[in-house]
Amino acid sequence: MTIVLGIEGTAWNLSAAIVCEEDVIVDVTHTYKPVSGGIHPREAAQHHAAYIGETIEELFKLFEEKGYSKSDIDVVAFSKGPGLGPCLRIVGTAARMVSIMLNKPLVGVNHCVAHIEVGLWKTEATDPITLYVSGANSQVLAYEENEPGTGAYRVFGETLDIGLGNSLDKFARSAGLPHPGGPLVEKYAANADEYIDLPYTVKGMDFFFSGLSTAAARILKENKAKRNDENKNQNENGKQNENGKQNENENQNENENQNENENQNENGKQNENGKQNENDKNEIDEKLLSNVCYSYQETAFAMAVEVTERALAHTGKNEVLLAGGVGANSRIREMLEQMCAARGAKFYVPEKKFMGDNGAMIAYTGLLMFKAGDTLTVKESFVDAGFRPDEVSVTWKPPKIVDREEEIKKMQNGAEAVVHTEIKNYGFEKEFDIAFDETKEMVVKERIQKNYRLPQIDSKLRKERTRTEVRMLTEARRCGIPAPIIYGVEEYSVKMERIQGTPLKFAIDENSIENDENKENYEDKKNNKNKEKYEKTAIAVGEMIGKLHANNIIHGDLTTSNMIYGADSKLYLIDFGLSFSENSTEAKGVDIHVLFQTYDSSHKNPERLKELFEEGYRKTYKDADAILKRAEEIKMRGRYIEGK
Repeated sequence: MTIVLGIEGTAWNLSAAIVCEEDVIVDVTHTYKPVSGGIHPREAAQHHAAYIGETIEELFKLFEEKGYSKSDIDVVAFSKGPGLGPCLRIVGTAARMVSIMLNKPLVGVNHCVAHIEVGLWKTEATDPITLYVSGANSQVLAYEENEPGTGAYRVFGETLDIGLGNSLDKFARSAGLPHPGGPLVEKYAANADEYIDLPYTVKGMDFFFSGLSTAAARILKENKAKRNDENKNQNENGKQNENGKQNENENQNENENQNENENQNENGKQNENGKQNENDKNEIDEKLLSNVCYSYQETAFAMAVEVTERALAHTGKNEVLLAGGVGANSRIREMLEQMCAARGAKFYVPEKKFMGDNGAMIAYTGLLMFKAGDTLTVKESFVDAGFRPDEVSVTWKPPKIVDREEEIKKMQNGAEAVVHTEIKNYGFEKEFDIAFDETKEMVVKERIQKNYRLPQIDSKLRKERTRTEVRMLTEARRCGIPAPIIYGVEEYSVKMERIQGTPLKFAIDENSIENDENKENYEDKKNNKNKEKYEKTAIAVGEMIGKLHANNIIHGDLTTSNMIYGADSKLYLIDFGLSFSENSTEAKGVDIHVLFQTYDSSHKNPERLKELFEEGYRKTYKDADAILKRAEEIKMRGRYIEGK
């Protein structure tokens, strides 16, 4: 049995735990609660400094009461990052002191990876897509193997502005709610009776929350201003009425007692009406706040779940794990469960005590790393506030067995739609003035209802994306982009040509250097067909997207799952549901960022793929350098990118 002491303190929660392979032995937590506003890093660090000694002492006391000795501890683990620098330094210093005191090795744990590993430990998930949503972090990740026995948690999508938890807290503060805002937003949402339309922003497998929180806050602000104006007008009218009555009383020369009685009666009525107006105002405020909270949750969570489903479709996996503090929200759990049930995937979520930041997750991940030999000396035990999960070399997992044919089969139905193959003549050749071969297969792409989304959100998205796909796919073909021919369209479905071939996700790696049988002679084989095909295909991707952008068409979901290497050796672009027309450096930069993110998460030798893409992109688009520069800037907006 291996016993590990772990210390977590990346932000608001100072927590320490001692675990073994089977379970948590003991744990102690001291939580920082700001007096007002959100987390103040230095105040949080001061809190951790004040309580770290007490926390460790209490942990040892409980451990010994269980019949153990301090000498039974094999290793000390600590949260190395990411997180708030001042807090991390307190935790790192404490871990070093305990390590020296016990004469035990150190392990520096990535906080994000620990959230995933504790979820795997406390559920039956084995190889899931993980939706990790906390205060500062919102990412969709999965373990991908580099070579047998080693790999990394690849980021398939993430927020490019603000974490989901922080966006909830930001909105809550604008509504006058205390920190943490997430639980209160959930509470108010339960009393809503109306959905209010809010921005829904998904680009590929990335999401944006800042526009959502701004729009929600604006609704409350505008309503407050409107009420203030109404109250001001009511007060002015009240004064005018009162003055008018006084003048009328003076003109009528009524006696003083009668005037006094009448004024008292009138004032009584005004006070009564004023109280009623105040009650009405409060009722409207409360109801509006509930409706905005409800709408915020439904929109933000639907975005996160959609991106998770996109990652499922792209990878062919059949498990989803929910991790992070926002995962304690019952509604996001329900939505993920509904999505997984519809796809035939399994959904896993650990107990709530393992969702937020906790010492047990650091200790358990430290245990895995220790067994794999990943330890640190005291000199190496620096903290890293920008430590990304995809920077961790994962050495503690067994080799994966990948069934390529099964993965391709699972990719048949994407995140948005199911695809049916048909061999029929529907008469569309007359409607569209095309020659249609009755013996040729075509596909019917149907955007099916997503039960996890509200009907108001779902129907709107399905209609818009179906119309968009037809319009933009047709425009792309007009500009010379190889894409399917459209044969017909209905409210939620499109009938189109079936492209025979292999998803580029698989085709590009089949032809890569890593799969050549004679790697050692690769550079010397001038006419190596694999090398030629690999480079030609990778350059062709750049040429195709360059031509697309030269015509101001933004694809919106550039992944290698949405490109097909055809049986005719041509490259085809599909899935235009998120496309739009725009001549902006930003939109084109985001397009390329999404593709490069796919290269990083799903492919061997991603840097070479990017180089070849850029070569092709420059061939067909004169403004290529400006767009590529912007794509790099957009990459830096991701969570904890080095150099930010």
